[in-house]
Amino acid sequence: MEITKTSPLKLAVIVASNREGRFGPVIADWFLDHVGRHADFTVDVVDLGDPGTDLPTALSYDPAPAVRERLAKVSPKLAAADAFVVLTPEYNHSFPASLKNLIDWHYTEWQAKPVGFVSYGGMSGGLRAVEQLRQVFAEMHAVTVRDTVSFHNAHGHFGEDGRHKDPTAPDAAAKTMLDQLAWWGHALRDAKSVRPYGS
Repeated sequence: MEITKTSPLKLAVIVASNREGRFGPVIADWFLDHVGRHADFTVDVVDLGDPGTDLPTALSYDPAPAVRERLAKVSPKLAAADAFVVLTPEYNHSFPASLKNLIDWHYTEWQAKPVGFVSYGGMSGGLRAVEQLRQVFAEMHAVTVRDTVSFHNAHGHFGEDGRHKDPTAPDAAAKTMLDQLAWWGHALRDAKSVRPYGS
């Protein structure tokens, strides 16, 4: 497909938790509904809870065939993306090992692309995980957007139907973050079409 200035941005939403009984899919469904209503994006999901995305923690420049097969399920999605949203819980004041592993298996896929965050956790709402991820993505030559969507004590905010009980504030936060992500996504994609990024 030919990319024009008006072409939608390809957004990869990374669901970071792979913990048994995780709450991430509830928040992911809520967020993907918002993305679907935003004209700037088409979306692809990388769910680290899916068995096929489980990468070994021992990194290699020459992965074994079984590892290459697993990488083939996620790497093309990251490479094709114009922007990312990382949906992360907070585990022990940080983000999941599964997410760091995914980041470390890739490099050029992140470069000169914007990253937004949706986080959840206890009282901090996952924001300590987000602040650490900003440092990691800076090293990967990615640009993180300022505004986030965060849920403190997330279980209490959603009903049995997966709907947020009081959606006004989180709906506004999602729109603000997606608007910022779209601005950066278009700006960086346009810039790279004129001058390829070099690190």
